[in-house]
Amino acid sequence: MMSSNDMTYQDYLDRINIQEVLLHAGYTLNRRDGMRYPSFVRLGSDGRRVHGDKFIVNQNGSTCFRPPEQKSYNVISLIKSFPSMFSENVSASSPDRLVNEVCRNILNVPSEERKCRIIEPHKEQEAFDLNNYSIHAFRKYDFEGIKKFYPYFVTRGISLDTQKAFGAHFILTTKESRNNSKSYTNLSFPLYVPGNTTVVGLEDRGRPRLDGSSGYKGKAIGSNSSEGLWIAALGKQELSDANHVYWFESGYDAMAYYQLHVKDNPSLSQAVFVSTGGNPTVGQMQRMLAVTPSATHHICFDNDLAGRQFAENLKGEIHRVALSSVVPTPERKPYLDSIPLSQDFTNGDADTLPVPLQEKYGKYESAWEEAMSMRQGHLSYEGDIKEQENLTRKLYREYRESVREFLGIDPQKIISFKREIPQRGKDWNEQVLIEQEENLKVLEDEEETRNVASGIDLDADGDIEVNESEEKKRVNYIKR
Repeated sequence: MMSSNDMTYQDYLDRINIQEVLLHAGYTLNRRDGMRYPSFVRLGSDGRRVHGDKFIVNQNGSTCFRPPEQKSYNVISLIKSFPSMFSENVSASSPDRLVNEVCRNILNVPSEERKCRIIEPHKEQEAFDLNNYSIHAFRKYDFEGIKKFYPYFVTRGISLDTQKAFGAHFILTTKESRNNSKSYTNLSFPLYVPGNTTVVGLEDRGRPRLDGSSGYKGKAIGSNSSEGLWIAALGKQELSDANHVYWFESGYDAMAYYQLHVKDNPSLSQAVFVSTGGNPTVGQMQRMLAVTPSATHHICFDNDLAGRQFAENLKGEIHRVALSSVVPTPERKPYLDSIPLSQDFTNGDADTLPVPLQEKYGKYESAWEEAMSMRQGHLSYEGDIKEQENLTRKLYREYRESVREFLGIDPQKIISFKREIPQRGKDWNEQVLIEQEENLKVLEDEEETRNVASGIDLDADGDIEVNESEEKKRVNYIKR
C-alpha cells in the first residue's frame, strides 16, 4: 500500500473528489439550490446560509467554481487559492505543505465514510458563545493588568501608546479544555457582523514560543468567519458615519499601521480599522461596504501574492456595488457585457457607447497619449508636462461622469478606495519590526561613540570631560 509520504499531486487528483475538499473546508451540500450540478454553501453561526459564499461543482465532478467568477479550481488549486478555509493553514508553512496536510487528512478517512461524506451534509459545528471564556480586558490605568498583555505585543514591536489607542478592541480570553486538565489563553480580537453589536467569534493569537517565533494563530471554534470582522472604530462613531476604513489581514497589522502613520496623520485616531483574519470573504466585504457607503476604503493587505489577490477581490466587490443598480437596457447592454469581471464601470469597450461618449473618450485618450509622449521624450518643460497631465485628468473625469450618467449609476453607489502597501517587509507589522531594529542599531552606535568620547581629555586640562557610566545610563534610559 502506498504511503502518504510517497503521494504526488497527481495521486491526490486521482483519489480525492472536489466535493470532499469542500466538505473538509466546512461547506455543506445545498440540496435546495435546484442547480443541475451540486452546490456547496457555508452556514453562519445562526445555521442559515451565508449569502454569496458558494461553490458549484462542474459537470466533470473534478473541478468547481465560485459564482459569479467562472474560474475553475481543482483539488490542488482550490486549497492553494483559499488557504484560510482550512484549519490546517494554522500549521502549514507553505502552500505545498498545506495541500499535503489537507489531502492526507482527507485520505485517512475510510473509503466507505468518504463516499458517504460526498452526499451527506456536513454537521453544523457548535455555535460560538463568548460566555464560554474567561475575559481579561485592557484598562489604560490598570498597570498590573496591562502587564498580562506584554508577552503578546513586545515581540511585535507594538508600543504601549498604540495598545492604549486600541485597548477597547482586544481582550485576553481563557478557556478550559473539555476535561478541564488545561486552560488556554490567547490575545483575542472580537469579531462582529458589520452593523451588529454581538460578538460572533474571535481572531486568536497565542503567546510567542520560547524561541521567539509566533505562537498559535487562528479563530475560535464556531466563529462566524464568513461575515464576522474585527472592527475597531477608534472615533467611537457609527459605521455609517465613517470617513475612512482601513482593511488588514490581522489585528496586529492594523495596530502596526496606526503606529507607523499616526504621527503624520492624526486623523487615524478617528478612523475605522478592520481585520478579515485572513482571506476576505464575500460576506465580510459586502456587509462592511453596505454599512460604510460614504467612506474611503484603504486596502492595506499584505504585499505578497495572496495580499495582492485579496486586494483585487475587494476592489471587485467595490466595482460590483457601483454596477449593482444598473438596469441593462438594450442601449446599455453591449457596453455592460464588455466590462471585464470585477472591473470599474469605465473599463468597458468605448466603441459600444453612444457616439457623443465615444468622442469624449477619444479626447481623453489623445490627451493621455500626448502626456505620455511629453513625459518620455525628455524634451518638454516640467510645467508643460504638468499642464498636459492636468488636462488629461480633467478629460477623464468628464468621460467618467458621462459614462456614469449613461448607465444611470447612483453617485452614492460609487465607493472610493486606495491601495496602500508596506514599503519595507511583507506586512505592516514586519515594517514596524524592521524600523525598530534600525532605531536600536542607531542607539547602539551612538552609545559606542559616546563611550569612546568618554576617554578623551577634550580641553587638555587632565580631566576626562564625559563620564562613561553616566553616558551609558542616559542611553539605556533612551532605549526604555
